[in-house]
Amino acid sequence: MDSRFSDSNDFSNGSSTCCIANTNTNTTATAAAAATATTDHNQNNFLFPDAATVPDVAALRHLSDDFDSIFNSLDVFADARIAVSGGSGGGKREVAVHRCILSARSEFFRAKFGDREREKEKEKGRGGVLKFELKELARDFDVSFDSLVAVLSYLYSGKVRPLPRDVCMCVDDECPHLACRPAVDFLVEVLYLSSTFQISELVALFQRHMLDILDKVSSDDILIVLHVANICGKGCSRLLDRCIEIVVHSNLDSITLEKSLPPEILKLITDLRKRDAISGPEGDKYPDKHVKRIHRALDSDDVELVGWLLKEAHTTLDDAYALHYAVAYCDAKTTTELLDLAIADVNRQNHRGYTVLHVSAMRREPKIIVSLLDKGARPTDQTSDGRKALQISKRLTKAVDWNRSTAQGQASPKDRLCIEILEQAERRYPLLRKAAVSLAIAGEALRIELEHLELRVGLAKLLFPMEAQLAMDIANVDSTSELPLAKDISRPQSAVDLNEVPFKLEEGSRQRMDALSRTVDLGKRYFPRCSRVLDQILEDDCLNDLATTGNESPQLQVMKKQKYSEFEELVNQAFTKDKEETDLPTLSSSSSSTSIMNPQARVALQW
Repeated sequence: MDSRFSDSNDFSNGSSTCCIANTNTNTTATAAAAATATTDHNQNNFLFPDAATVPDVAALRHLSDDFDSIFNSLDVFADARIAVSGGSGGGKREVAVHRCILSARSEFFRAKFGDREREKEKEKGRGGVLKFELKELARDFDVSFDSLVAVLSYLYSGKVRPLPRDVCMCVDDECPHLACRPAVDFLVEVLYLSSTFQISELVALFQRHMLDILDKVSSDDILIVLHVANICGKGCSRLLDRCIEIVVHSNLDSITLEKSLPPEILKLITDLRKRDAISGPEGDKYPDKHVKRIHRALDSDDVELVGWLLKEAHTTLDDAYALHYAVAYCDAKTTTELLDLAIADVNRQNHRGYTVLHVSAMRREPKIIVSLLDKGARPTDQTSDGRKALQISKRLTKAVDWNRSTAQGQASPKDRLCIEILEQAERRYPLLRKAAVSLAIAGEALRIELEHLELRVGLAKLLFPMEAQLAMDIANVDSTSELPLAKDISRPQSAVDLNEVPFKLEEGSRQRMDALSRTVDLGKRYFPRCSRVLDQILEDDCLNDLATTGNESPQLQVMKKQKYSEFEELVNQAFTKDKEETDLPTLSSSSSSTSIMNPQARVALQW
């Protein structure tokens, strides 16, 4: 355990509750046991003046361990469950708890479990076990499964567990992991839950620790701490005051503050800046009314209105920092449409020294990052304090998410995708856009090339749904029509008819080929891991023979085309069936799928 969690008795305002850290000697006790020991000690002094005055620490330690083992023993006599939805791992996770223990340790749980309406629901639950959603218990702030376990473990044992290493560490090897975003997230979540569950000594402990590291926390993350401290109220007044003081003197601009803070806190900070004659990095004249009108149009996802406002010539996209605003607060579609106007500098720095790519790394949206890189954003540009977009992304990503294995067919975590994209961008910078697919290929070879692209993208959608859909969205594949493959290919031909018009790409098919080629190019640029898997599948001898044309008889060519079509149809059927079994609403399968690839797909890939 880190020494910074040495002993909370210093912060508990004289409370008899013991909150000693879980050190190597494991010398600790439960709060309930400590309180009982204090009472028994006073009674013994009254009844038996010669009784010992020092509590039996060893007995309290054993009692604490016993309660901790109950909590760690999953379903042993548990009569309630608390479910945590979502999270980086996806799905729903549950914690089995004992109402009598939590009610004894927390007034919050005593009132919650004493609710008669909940008692009525007991009969409906399986085996008489009450079920609670964490979102019902803690409505004001999202809390992770690990933070819930940390707080409940304290209620059981009176011990503060060591910080979960992978949860509180980022991916940047140069970070000391004291105040990076994963560490801050965990600490404020525990602080919020402790306040919600009315555990005053734990609130005091984590508030003290947050105050100790606050100067090391980035200004953007300070806003998260400030938000939680404001929710916690009087119990975190010292932390709230310190956060406000830091924000007043920070380089946070007025738009960021307006988007992040409640109105009363925003007004307080604005008044304090005026009182102390402190102006934000943007100065006093930004944003003016013309800039605000552009921002409001972007809030409405109305890029067309933005175009009309620009025609008034009062400001430009660069002067309004419209790209920065869209990347930070608008959806990916609006950002892409704004980029397509091609009248803004994608490498322009804002008042805080951030380029649009830096802001997108903070937003952690892979599609926006790829769109910016595709439009020429430089991954090597640094902020005023020397950070590149890749480092920003790494400092925001939990090690547990980065190290989590993802099975083929499951969606990759967005944080990990962002890092992989930016790493590839740095390695390949400056990126050269792949030349358009040559249209000099003639006849059937051109059709086979297009069929090959269709097959590759189809396999990518099956095996790597998140990555494939991201690349397809950037390449606008959905705006094109899939090439209708010839179905009547079984008719043998005795000779090649030279008078027959060779296969030609119509305009729609040409656009389709360009879009698919661009999708494959983006995949090779930013997702080399996925591309290598696809290469291995498609380079199989059987598939390679099917895709190769040469001095072959017409009968052999017909047979190969038929086999190729059968293979593609088999893969498409397998993917469609997988969609239906997992209730996926669209072909993109952008949400995580936990189903195992069905037997048809396995046959297709092994054939």
